[in-house]
Amino acid sequence: MDKLETLRHYFGHEGFRPGQEPLVDALLQGRDCLGIMPTGAGKSMCYQIPALMRPGVALVISPLISLMKDQVAALKSAGVPAAYLNSSLTPRQMDLAIERARMGAYRVIYVAPERLETSVFRAFAQHTPLSLLAVDEAHCVSQWGQDFRPDYRRIADFVDSLPQRPPVGAFTATATDRVREDIIRLLRLQAPVLSATGFDRPNLYFEVLRPQHRDETLRAILDTKRSESGIIYCATRKAVEEICQQLRAEGFAAGRYHAGLPDEERRQCQEDFQYDRLQVMVATNAFGMGIDKSNVRYVIHYNMPRSMEAYYQEAGRAGRDGEKAECILLYSKQDIITAKWMLNNAAPNPDMTPAEQQAVRRQDFQRLNAMIDYCENSSCLRQFILRYFGEAPREHCRDCSGCLGPRYRAALDTEKKKARRPRLPMDSADMACDQLQPVRLKLPTPGANSLFEQLRACRMRLAQQHRVPPYIICDDKTLTDLVRRKPLTPEGLMTVHGLGAVKVGRYGDAFLQVIRAYGQEQKTVDVRQSPPSAWTETDKAQARQDFLSGVTVVQIAKKLRHTPEEVRAQLRLMGFVV
Repeated sequence: MDKLETLRHYFGHEGFRPGQEPLVDALLQGRDCLGIMPTGAGKSMCYQIPALMRPGVALVISPLISLMKDQVAALKSAGVPAAYLNSSLTPRQMDLAIERARMGAYRVIYVAPERLETSVFRAFAQHTPLSLLAVDEAHCVSQWGQDFRPDYRRIADFVDSLPQRPPVGAFTATATDRVREDIIRLLRLQAPVLSATGFDRPNLYFEVLRPQHRDETLRAILDTKRSESGIIYCATRKAVEEICQQLRAEGFAAGRYHAGLPDEERRQCQEDFQYDRLQVMVATNAFGMGIDKSNVRYVIHYNMPRSMEAYYQEAGRAGRDGEKAECILLYSKQDIITAKWMLNNAAPNPDMTPAEQQAVRRQDFQRLNAMIDYCENSSCLRQFILRYFGEAPREHCRDCSGCLGPRYRAALDTEKKKARRPRLPMDSADMACDQLQPVRLKLPTPGANSLFEQLRACRMRLAQQHRVPPYIICDDKTLTDLVRRKPLTPEGLMTVHGLGAVKVGRYGDAFLQVIRAYGQEQKTVDVRQSPPSAWTETDKAQARQDFLSGVTVVQIAKKLRHTPEEVRAQLRLMGFVV
């Protein structure tokens, strides 16, 4: 299979997204590359396609255990043998995984950077042909990035120690010019192919509100989102506890996540959120990096973050499936005081010299000033974001509160009406929240008879059956495409976004049963209708291509010299509902 056939067969995509193909081609040709692409742009596809086409096993270095698990589960669901090596495995599990890797059982292995230092892994890498080495979250190599990790500095030495150097691909969502130079220099990339797609996420709506009573504004916003999945970011652990407790008291399936919680509770909350058992995650910035949950429909910042890099990375966890999502920031002048206190009291980094620490601290305050400017900005928010990251947008986006005014202006009015209602004492919030275990509430499903909701329920059943998060089965964009196309055959399913051959074989019958039952209920499908005999194979192929491209039935009929009724009948036999 060539690269497009591989993309279609395993991942159900008809073509590459912007910026992906140059990186795929570079790794296929054995060249190094650097991809700077926003969250949700498909960075993983840039190394997964070459990994399936080049001989040997691909190593993907990632600092995030949760991301490794998600990516491996997604690859297995698509029919790609994959594994991960990190501290979550027991020594016995680690030995077994490496032994299977030696035997060629995997095409892709995710590995934590500290694992590169172990003698067992180095021995494995010395005697195993490697197809490529991908460095995810590559900005972690730079002390000027927001997530510096010293272990990343040792990746280049590991590559140099290999008997044969594989092509190296580095990938990140946010990188200033200085960080970009660090990535190339410190990973010792050799004449890398660069693909920077831009930072715009057109499916995201941005809004900044300045409420007098944040709790009431937050409640008013969330009242409109009781059937959606979302994240609420807070600056402090105390705020996480208070908001989590309030939301649970109002019937939300809310979880909490911050560094002060036991590891087991954090792990369980994260898993419950990924499996849609929790609807809302209330968290500090300790949560989310590497979470591959695609159906997050909103991210609300209860407090202002300390940098645009952090804000855009956290906000970008909404809408990873490409569907519409919202990023809302509740801003107060008090946030500035809190942020400055945190910067002034940050623990020193032992891996930096005093001069370097002073330079980083100065840069942190510059970033904070830029974040304040964003919150105070009265013009286009998207323009502000893109200019901060070095782009020059020409026009206002007309899809943010700066361009259109606040979408949630009514929430500000609601807060004034509700501000006097009785509230739980805040000083008891910690104790009250500790007494509440993560709840298992059934999420409300308005419009439960709609095809989308029936398909979503089917996806949940499949997820429970296969013991994976629902978005591993497919994302909301796939469900939307199923509703639009309403295929009736496995062949028709193969035309749906995100459904490759393995997923069609594994999950297709369940989705088809739902669509067929829905069609019979709506009396929109006549599966007994036979096609006219005058159709050639060329006619059929042309009709399929035109219909998938959005050409109307009447236009197809005119082009192929058939009646519209004949075209509809033929398309139905192909698995479409028209």
